[in-house]
Amino acid sequence: MAARIDHAVTSGTFSLDGQTFDVDNNVWVVGDDTECVVIDAPHDVDAIRTVVAGRRVTAIVATHAHDDHVRVAPALSRATGAPVLLHPADRVLWDLVHPDEPPGGTLEDGQTLEVGGTALTVLHTPGHSPGACCLYAAELGVVFTGDTLFAGGPGATGRSYSDFGTILDSIRDRLLTLPPQTTVHTGHGASTTIGAEAPQLPQWLANGH
Repeated sequence: MAARIDHAVTSGTFSLDGQTFDVDNNVWVVGDDTECVVIDAPHDVDAIRTVVAGRRVTAIVATHAHDDHVRVAPALSRATGAPVLLHPADRVLWDLVHPDEPPGGTLEDGQTLEVGGTALTVLHTPGHSPGACCLYAAELGVVFTGDTLFAGGPGATGRSYSDFGTILDSIRDRLLTLPPQTTVHTGHGASTTIGAEAPQLPQWLANGH
């Protein structure tokens, strides 16, 4: 049996470069009735554990290390025994949030995480942050894009450690090459599909979105 996808939304803040904003974050949990992987740990350990529903958490995957995606990651790790996995290029951002608590493991491009009989392939997609990663589950027809790709365009690149040209390259070369019917589950807001977003690439290139 293929894994299933469960979902929660948590509310809190995002802070960087001396500014703070209120945000709602998606939390995605992929697994079967026995085990699961948690994608991002924003604001509320209890809300995430409610979605986990007693299953064994094998990993807590940080799509990137902005504080609204990893704020409770160490606490969730302690509660579940699962390691927090982060791309090394985002350690500079992680250390702004958790300077005394390193992540428990690394993400690398092409790495495969197995959960509930389903493979999650790590795609390194820098731009929103240096170590931003997406998780592609071909069997489920889904990609989890964090803040790299949203319904309507790329993630924001106006903050430190981000770059607009780099995020467009990542989206064009790593995401829009996926099958058009692939569902895109994002870090904030509504889901979309690769097929819905691909035709907008020339506009993003032209106007800087």
